[in-house]
Amino acid sequence: MQLLPASPLVGTDVVDIDLRQPLVQSQRDALIQALGATGVLFFRDQTLTPEQHVAFAQQIGSIDINRFFTPVPGHPMIAEVRKEPDQKSNIGGGWHTDHSYDTAPALGSILYAREVPRVGGDTIFASMYAAYDALSDGLKKTLEGLDALHSSKHVFGAGRTRDWGDLQGRLQNMGAATQDAVHPVVVAHPISGRKLLYVNPDFTVKIDGWSIAESNALLDHLYQHAARPEFQYRFHWTDGAIAFWDNRATWHYALNDYQGERRLMHRITIAGVPLRRDAVSAAAPVSAVTG
Repeated sequence: MQLLPASPLVGTDVVDIDLRQPLVQSQRDALIQALGATGVLFFRDQTLTPEQHVAFAQQIGSIDINRFFTPVPGHPMIAEVRKEPDQKSNIGGGWHTDHSYDTAPALGSILYAREVPRVGGDTIFASMYAAYDALSDGLKKTLEGLDALHSSKHVFGAGRTRDWGDLQGRLQNMGAATQDAVHPVVVAHPISGRKLLYVNPDFTVKIDGWSIAESNALLDHLYQHAARPEFQYRFHWTDGAIAFWDNRATWHYALNDYQGERRLMHRITIAGVPLRRDAVSAAAPVSAVTG
């Protein structure tokens, strides 16, 4: 197994590995450290059955069964991310990080390409380490003491279905969108210990204790800052490719530039730990949970 930089700030290409085979401890440790350091692991040319996809994920940590995505038939631990040729809307078509609305946000997501369009359908990742590092010292000092409210209702709640477009049937369980969580705006990553910016446009509602108008002014500035191109890496999908991203250290954005084409992805989410301003914690134990 070799670990190669995908870009200067975000992502690691993992080569010479067959994920159908169990990881040895040194491989697992190296993957976890690279994930924490660079935010995303990229694998190419994998040929996994759903059972092998699950087995790989369970070697990393607990599987967090997402309640809002329609599961792959017969495999409840795997969420189906699908867009048919006649659909206009896509899932994930905006900057976000998964599960920030949970008290213990997800460690990461393992997205496996089953069928990709001939052109388009890339995913862009942005480093929240780089976003934090590039803030002024004055703004860093201001953010250090702030918390933000995150909510699943903001995207998946019953009042938001009108915004789903033609994704009906791809998303489900509006009534389960009850998760709210408050997290520090700046956290120390549980693996690397590095500070990062932890807000995102999809699920962050407001700064705790601030008015909506005050919150929007600060959050809009942070969102524009964090989406700067120099913090990004664009991943081109091919059949059998995997992106395993860290939901704490990165944002991601699924481009919707493949109208009339089919795109089928299988996603498994790995459970994480509560985030704190200064804590470094171990990965979650192996089990299955619902989130």
